[in-house]
Amino acid sequence: MTIIVAGGTGFLGMALLHRLLRDNHSIVLLTRNSGNVSIHHPHVRVAQWDGRVVGDWVKYVDGADAIVNLTGELIAGKRWTKRQKEIILGSRVDATRAIVKAIEQASKKPSVLVSASAVGYYGNVPSGDVPESFPKGNDFLAMVCGRWEEEALVARKLGIRIVTPRLGVVLAGDGGALKKMVLPFRWFIGGPIGNGRQWLPWIHRDDVVDGIVFLLQSSQLAGAVNFVAPEPATMKQFSRALGRSLRRPSWIPVPSFILHILLGEMAGMLLTGQRAVPQRLMDAGFVFQYPGLDRALSAIAESSCEEQC
Repeated sequence: MTIIVAGGTGFLGMALLHRLLRDNHSIVLLTRNSGNVSIHHPHVRVAQWDGRVVGDWVKYVDGADAIVNLTGELIAGKRWTKRQKEIILGSRVDATRAIVKAIEQASKKPSVLVSASAVGYYGNVPSGDVPESFPKGNDFLAMVCGRWEEEALVARKLGIRIVTPRLGVVLAGDGGALKKMVLPFRWFIGGPIGNGRQWLPWIHRDDVVDGIVFLLQSSQLAGAVNFVAPEPATMKQFSRALGRSLRRPSWIPVPSFILHILLGEMAGMLLTGQRAVPQRLMDAGFVFQYPGLDRALSAIAESSCEEQC
């Protein structure tokens, strides 16, 4: 297929690009800064865009088979000032709106748009399973995810299959949340955040990549799909598993009040969670490489060791 990938130069996007190329697909990479693109391949074309409006890149949409939209400012990249919250929301909504407008202008439209979202859609759910049918929460991240998905779903009127994978915390050794979480453990001061009872919906990056490929190929799947591992963990369970994988103790918790002082409103993202379950993926027959946390963290530790050695 010819697949357009927006937001393909980051932690998740580059892993997806390498997988799609391995499967012999042709890629059009939409990027805000073509000078920072490190991948050079005969089946990759790089198109400049600003992530806000339709531009010359619209010509690639006409005739493409699929679009994968991974755009968005890092949620935990900076403190949540009023301005930063506007950037977090706008970077997702504006880019998704531009993609949908480009699809409207295409004579031969893609058959599917996979537009990322997150399990933050559900807000804080202290107990009970959270499948895709669970209602939207009412905090900042829930609002962002809701608006993000709404923009993508506009394309349904064009006869396009829309899938919005709601991502949990994506784990890999070379970036993302895990890279930050590992540091205190390496210094023997690791432990759970807050009381440790909040749910941490997680998923290995390889399963995210496999899942996106699965969505591209599964013509019956549309709408929201939870991208989380089938064996959920609390923050305390996650910390213990991380300590085991690193052969480090997990006994020094990070008090809630410290997080509020350091991070402000963003602290709520770390102190709350939901027991999201991948109901629709499992019902569709998707097989996880890493269903359990110990296996996932061990594989990441082994891979990191091999790269460093």
